[in-house]
Amino acid sequence: MLLVPSFGSFFVYASFKLNQKEISKTICVQRKMVFNSCNGRCELQKSLKKYADNEKRMQNNLKEKAEVVYIQNAILNNFQFIIPIETDVKLFASFDGKPVAVSSSTFHPPSFI
Repeated sequence: MLLVPSFGSFFVYASFKLNQKEISKTICVQRKMVFNSCNGRCELQKSLKKYADNEKRMQNNLKEKAEVVYIQNAILNNFQFIIPIETDVKLFASFDGKPVAVSSSTFHPPSFI
């Protein structure tokens, strides 16, 4: 089934060859000419061009539809409440005692000018 669209022009050509005599007698533009060398090939060219235009139009439609389709993945997270662990470790120094030193100068970043 996937290869059928790629053989479309082959099917147009095969149907032309099967009906070439009938096409050259009834449909061909040059059918009334005495020395008709066309033998209905003008209709074959029209059919192939029509098929190519339909293919191009279908590709454009598919491209437009592909641009409209968005896929959203829903991620399901099962969040669970974890009880915090209490520890007696002190992460910061306590300010209960006296200060060790006093700075009388204020920090100034270096200036380039």
